[in-house]
Amino acid sequence: MSRNYNSLEELRRKKNLLQQEVVDLEDLLTFKNTKESLSAFTNGLTDQYLQEKVDEDGEEKVVIRKDVIAKQITTEVKDLLINKNTAIGIANSALTGNAADMLIKLGVAALVGNFAKKNMKSSSWKKKLLGAALIYIAPVALKLVREKLENYQKSKSVSSMEQLI
Repeated sequence: MSRNYNSLEELRRKKNLLQQEVVDLEDLLTFKNTKESLSAFTNGLTDQYLQEKVDEDGEEKVVIRKDVIAKQITTEVKDLLINKNTAIGIANSALTGNAADMLIKLGVAALVGNFAKKNMKSSSWKKKLLGAALIYIAPVALKLVREKLENYQKSKSVSSMEQLI
């Protein structure tokens, strides 16, 4: 795995390139540019929801683009209402939990996002690490909890059906 270098100058150039790469990665991981760091972590998923603004003090800060989020929500609700063109369809979607499920997902995402954002703004590296972990671990954990709850609900309904039979 070792490589033979022809000259000491070539080795120094390689060392400088590696040091610069380490500095770039450190800048990315220390959230000096929050939007760029989140973009790298989420593979560009957060780009459309975040915007960089300069506040009164001249500091750059990242803000959430509420207009994009609101537009997405209205589009989803509009599509839901258009697909269910009768009152019975709308009532059925409310009864099956699609509307409530969507609101619960948005609420949980907002809570986790605000907590992660608060931790990211902290000066403690431990809290920043916790905030970054929340961004990645929370969706997976919530999905697992949801699957467990669905399996539990299915098993309870099956057992109650067996009792009825």
